[in-house]
Amino acid sequence: MADDNGSVATVAKLVERATICMFTTMTPDGQHVARPMAVQEVEFDGDLWFFAYAESAKVGEIGANPQVNVSFSNSKQSEWTSIAGRAEVIVDRAKADELWSAPLKAWFPDGPQTAGLVLLKVHADAAEYWSGPSSKVVRLLGAARAAVTRDPDKFPGENETVDLPGNP
Repeated sequence: MADDNGSVATVAKLVERATICMFTTMTPDGQHVARPMAVQEVEFDGDLWFFAYAESAKVGEIGANPQVNVSFSNSKQSEWTSIAGRAEVIVDRAKADELWSAPLKAWFPDGPQTAGLVLLKVHADAAEYWSGPSSKVVRLLGAARAAVTRDPDKFPGENETVDLPGNP
């Protein structure tokens, strides 16, 4: 597992390029539930920020079990990222104002003053990413080579697990 600054910077770039993610929580009966969400555009420093309604199922699930997973896919660049961490619910109008962007108005019609609006802050513990060549031809040739040799390591690309230290 890597924990150098270069690996963390790679995760930050992958998160920035993807922006839409699947945010996964666990229900009280142990079922995983994933839903698409938009990450708020801030520089990734080990934390991810989201807007939600206080009465939403995901907020209740985080209250019962704060362990979450946030996964990103950027198929145009053949990049996939999975971030495991702990979520917390935050009520902070100043932070909501700071993170607010116009597209959020579709879900929160009164802006940061929308009744019941809360922030979800995910403290990332670890990330794993996969990236491959953006060329379909190179990917197909690599997949064929990996299949023929029965060695998945022959597939061109990069896979790394990154420890994200320094979060509470």
